Amino acid sequence: MSIKTLDTKGRWRSHTIAFRISPEENDDLNRRVALSGLTKQEYIIRRVQCRDVVVQGNPRVYKALRNQLAAVLDELQRIESGAQLDGDLMDMIGLITATMGGLKEEST
Repeated sequence: MSIKTLDTKGRWRSHTIAFRISPEENDDLNRRVALSGLTKQEYIIRRVQCRDVVVQGNPRVYKALRNQLAAVLDELQRIESGAQLDGDLMDMIGLITATMGGLKEEST
C-alpha cells in the first residue's frame, strides 16, 4: 500500500479520477504540462479549478521550451514552401509566446 500524502492545504488526496483522451489531445496535454513546470496532476487540478497556471522558471521548463521551439522551427521549415499553417502549430506558438512572456516579466 502506498504512503498517504497531503496536498498543500493538508487534505488527503484519496480519490482517483480517470478519463480517456485521443493521442493528439495527450500530446497537447503533455506539451502544456512540460511548459508549465508542474506535475501533470497539479496542472490538471489547477485547470479544472479555473486557477491560473503560473510557470516557475527552472531547468525543466527551459529544456521543454527549447524542445518545443525546435519542433516549431522544424515545422516552419517544412512548410516554408508556402503551405498553410495548421491551427495546432499556431496554438503551440501562442502557448510558447505566453510562457516566454511570463518568464520575462518574472525576471524583471
